[in-house]
Parts: sequence; C-alpha cells; structure tokens
Amino acid sequence: MSCSLTLSHASFVLPEGRTLLEDLTFSLGPGRHGVVGDNGSGKSTLLRLLTGALPPTTGTVQVHGRLAHLQQTRAPGAATVADVLGVTPALAALGRIEAGSVDPADYELIGDDWDLPDRVERWLDRVGLAGLETTRPIEAVSGGEATLLRLAGLMLADPEVLLLDEPTNDLDRPARHRLEQIVDDFTGVLVVVSHDRGLLEHMQHIGEVRCRQVRWFGGPFSAWARSVELEQDAAHRAVSAARADVRRQRQDLVDQQTKQAHRDRQGRANAGSLPKIVAGAYQRRAEVSAGRLRGMHEDRLAASRSALESAQDRVRDDRRIRVDLPDTRVPARREVLRAVGVVPAHGTDRPFDLDLRGPERIALVGRNGAGKSSLLRALLGLQAPRAGRVEVHVPWRYLPQGVDLLDPGLSVLENVRRAVPGADPARVRAQLARFLFRGGSVDQVTGTLSGGERWRATLASLLLATPAPQLLVLDEPTNDLDLASIAHLAEALESYRGALLVVSHDESFLADLDLDRTLTVP
Repeated sequence: MSCSLTLSHASFVLPEGRTLLEDLTFSLGPGRHGVVGDNGSGKSTLLRLLTGALPPTTGTVQVHGRLAHLQQTRAPGAATVADVLGVTPALAALGRIEAGSVDPADYELIGDDWDLPDRVERWLDRVGLAGLETTRPIEAVSGGEATLLRLAGLMLADPEVLLLDEPTNDLDRPARHRLEQIVDDFTGVLVVVSHDRGLLEHMQHIGEVRCRQVRWFGGPFSAWARSVELEQDAAHRAVSAARADVRRQRQDLVDQQTKQAHRDRQGRANAGSLPKIVAGAYQRRAEVSAGRLRGMHEDRLAASRSALESAQDRVRDDRRIRVDLPDTRVPARREVLRAVGVVPAHGTDRPFDLDLRGPERIALVGRNGAGKSSLLRALLGLQAPRAGRVEVHVPWRYLPQGVDLLDPGLSVLENVRRAVPGADPARVRAQLARFLFRGGSVDQVTGTLSGGERWRATLASLLLATPAPQLLVLDEPTNDLDLASIAHLAEALESYRGALLVVSHDESFLADLDLDRTLTVP
C-alpha cells in the first residue's frame, strides 16, 4: 500500500497570534503512530492539519492515500445507525433496485458495491455490534456504541490513512480490546492521539507534541516513557553540573577581582618611587590587562549561566502532588456505605449489593450501557433506583463524567474556598501549594488555566472540601485528561485516606490505584 503523510515546514498560528505548532517537518509511512502531549499542546490541531480540514499558516501538508478521520464528536445530523455508518443513500438505492427500480441514478450510486449489506454486517460484528439494525435511532445508542459505529463507517470506506482522536473515550473493556485488534490489523498509515496507555502500547512509534514541536520516538508507549526518563536523568545531571560551573566561574571572578584589588594597592604604593610619566604608563597597561582579564572571567560566567538556562530548559515540570489529608481517614471496620438490592434507574435489571467498610478502594466495571453511572447516582441518593435501599454513613464527594465543578470567573483560591467556607485564606493557600499552585498562581482566574491546571484545581476543591470527604466517588475521571493530569490524579489519590468508589475503563489507571476489589456491573 503506497500511502504517506508529509509535513514540510508546517506551522499553525492561532487567531490571537500565539504559535501552536512551528516548522514541523516529518513524513509518516505505513505503521502505527501514537501521538501524546499535554492538553492544549496542539494534538487535535495536528490531526486537523493532517486531514486538510485546517490549512497550515505556513508550510505544506501532503496526504497520499484515501484518508479517514475519527473525531471526538458525534456525526452531525445523523439520525440512524445507517447515517453514522454513511451508508443510508446506498442502502436505500439497493432497496429500490430490489423492488424493481431501473433508475440509472440508483445503479450509479451503488457502483460495484453490491455486497455493501454483507460488509456492513461484518464490520458491525467486528466492532461488537452484531445484529444492530441500521434503522435504529441514534438516540438509542450509547456514547461508546456511537464511537464504534463511526469507526465501522470509516473502515467501510477502506481507508489507507486512518487518523483517530482519543478513540477509547467512552469504550468499555471489550470494546477497547476490539479497537486494539483493528489497530493491530491495519496495514496503512495509522495516527492515534490518545492518553490510553494500553492502546499506546500497540504503537510502533510515539510522537510527543511539546513546545510547538513534534518529536518522534521508536517503539510503544513504554519505550517512550523510558526514553523520557533517561533523558530527564541526564538533564538533571546537566543542571547540577551547570550550577556547579556557575558557582566556580562566579568564584573565579571574585578571586580575580580580589587579586586585582591587591595588585592595584601595591601598584599605587610603588608608584611613588617612579617618575610620573613611567608610573602613568605602568598604570595604563595594568588597567588594560585587568580589564581584559575581568572581561574574560565575565564572559565565562555569562557562558556558564547560559549553559545552565539551556540545561534547565530540558528539564520537564515533573513536580508531584504531595498532600496530607488526615481528616479523610476512615477507621478500618467503619461502615461507609451499604446497598441492598439496588436496581439502578437505567441499565442492568439485576439487584446490586455492596457493603463498603473502612478505607476500601473499589472499582466498578462493566459493559457500556450496563448502568454504572446510574448506579453511582443511586448509591449517593442523587437518582431514585427502581428497587433497593442505600445507606451512606460518612461525608462524600462526587465527580460525575464531564461535569466541571469550578466557576470559570473565579480564581483558584476563590473556587477552593467555596468548598471550604470559613477557612483561613492563608491556610488554603498553603494547602494549594501542595497541589502545585504557588505564589500568584492561586489568584489566577480559573477560566484562563490550562487543562492540567484546571484539573489540579478541581482535585483541590474535591479533596480539601469541608467536611472532609471520607468517601470519594469518581465516574470515568480519566476521560479527556492528558497523561500528566492522570498522573496527578493518581498522586493525589495516593494521599487520600478515605474510601474510594471509581468507575473507569482505563485499566492502566485502575492498576495505579492499589484497589481492594473490582466489581462487575452485569
């Protein structure tokens, strides 16, 4: 398959004048290419440049091969499954022909694609949606099923270049594994933007979008992570060496100035015994020599400072969230939550029982549409179940899917103080420092924060709340988070002493949580 993606000196400048991507030059051939980077770094913009939907400000983008792009949003205007698959006109034409139509337009629409119904059936089966009627309204399809349908629709077009933007969002475990199989079997140019470490482990190359550039690494996610770790070790050593050199050059300059001051005093003492014209000549030569020597030491100091700045630029901001949350502690045998025979308002019809005691960490997993989110709301009394009863005996906090807890018009400090009314502002500032908000950053308006900063502020408002939450309930918390934000979430939960109930399809994230139990919602 002769297909490729090529960028030549491509840049993209946002309308407000900020350069998002700068002078990108690379070519991608057949293979599996993963793209990672912080939220806002330009990953989705890069995909739009590659599709041609967004022209570069400067430079060129060339695509060789049939291209398909899976975006994060649903297909606009789609009313049925067939609409999402992009086969409504062709299936309608086939139906008319089977009913006796001889309209040339119908035959032209079909072309050579007479086996379209069979191919639709095969791809629906491939993505785990076998038997789904093409006339089914799209409103009756879950978010994960809609993603799988859009992927099946792309694959029906037999693409040679396939671009996927966060394809595992909303997918359950079986669906993720089916996607991984499709990815492994694809023989063209595949570019995947994702924060899913499991999916990224199937990549053959990883491109990191950082500081307006895209840098490519060979191997899957684990190889990229190891490369970054080794680079950072070397960068920290380089910073230490550069700091030592700055200290050495600064001391050399001080020593030179001290010696020169001593020579100047000695020269003035000796000048009295010399003729004035001779003494003046000696003094001028001494001043020139001293100036040259001082300039040499100052140049060396400036060079060492420049080397230090360069070394510091190579060090990533890998600060960790370290927060002490003693008030969230739950005694080992204390009853936190008890559910008996709960049937959520949507999803499964099977009764659900749960006896959660002490600082247990429990994951709820299950297929898309099983009703996991509805079950969480029922357990917290936020939605009436169809049956059963629930008792919650401790203060709790809940983070639903896709819900922003912060007021974008307030500062970080003001948002967190809403969760801890009456708290001393100085104490809240000290606590926010543990969430990496220091100095003036606590007064920054939340609406101007980056995605990662906003997530840290959300964590702070959850975990610092009054009364301290002894039960924390999270519904798909890693959806839409970049890798750094997922790491910060895991770090914060390391410090959390209470009970944890989390719904997630992210197996790598769940593995980081030191879970006590994993329960399946049928």
